[in-house]
Amino acid sequence: MNATLAGIAAALLYAVASAMLGRQLLRREKPRAPAIQALGGLALPLHLISIHAQIYQPAGLDLGLFQISSLVGWLIAALAIGMSLYKPIISITVAAFPLAILGLILSLFAPSTYTPVSTLSPGAESHILLSILAYSVLTIAAAQALLVAIQDRHLRTHKQGLMNALPPLQTMESLLFSLIGTGFVLLTLAIVTGFLTLNDLFAQHVAHKTVLTLAAWAVFAVLLAGRHWLGWRGPTAIRFTLWGFALLLLGFYGSKLVLELVLSRSA
Repeated sequence: MNATLAGIAAALLYAVASAMLGRQLLRREKPRAPAIQALGGLALPLHLISIHAQIYQPAGLDLGLFQISSLVGWLIAALAIGMSLYKPIISITVAAFPLAILGLILSLFAPSTYTPVSTLSPGAESHILLSILAYSVLTIAAAQALLVAIQDRHLRTHKQGLMNALPPLQTMESLLFSLIGTGFVLLTLAIVTGFLTLNDLFAQHVAHKTVLTLAAWAVFAVLLAGRHWLGWRGPTAIRFTLWGFALLLLGFYGSKLVLELVLSRSA
């Protein structure tokens, strides 16, 4: 199948699932998980066809900003669907599917200045894979934190809002910290493999990325320590999650955006 057509078809399936879920949440109905999972499940292989064709080029691997965005979107959608099969959290796809659509559209239609990489060492491959996985999991954690914030506010103000459409707040918070813990482990491994295998993580063109990533790691470490020792939850946990994600977002995407779109260099 043509990669562009596969990508467009996947985006349409994600859009239909998002519209269906959004309508149900606005009506304060319990989301119909099987239908949304089925639409997302049909989109995933089509999305993967598009990603594979874009990243694996004759000249090497195209790891440009938009191609990585599409890959991250696919991972976020796949993780969200996978988690919803075991827990009543299909609502997380209300953020996951639009992110997948955004990544797909950018990769298909936005121009790229990235120069494909012909060879990568096993260490560099591990670092890249772990970084993408960590960012994907922590992106879902940030989306989950926003849902928890809305739910917590409605609970405090005695509003129904989304209360009837979402799982209990305790379940939502438990999932949030499971995601943060998993993302933190992946981020730690990504940082360690980066220091062990890459030449200079503090070189001029990647120093800011390294510093921001380490700052994000520290924020998540403090949050998990506060959760364990002080029982942090609610607004405190939400703030730390969003601060950590904001730093990671700047480090992960900010550096690639500047290097590729402003300086026309590969990173």
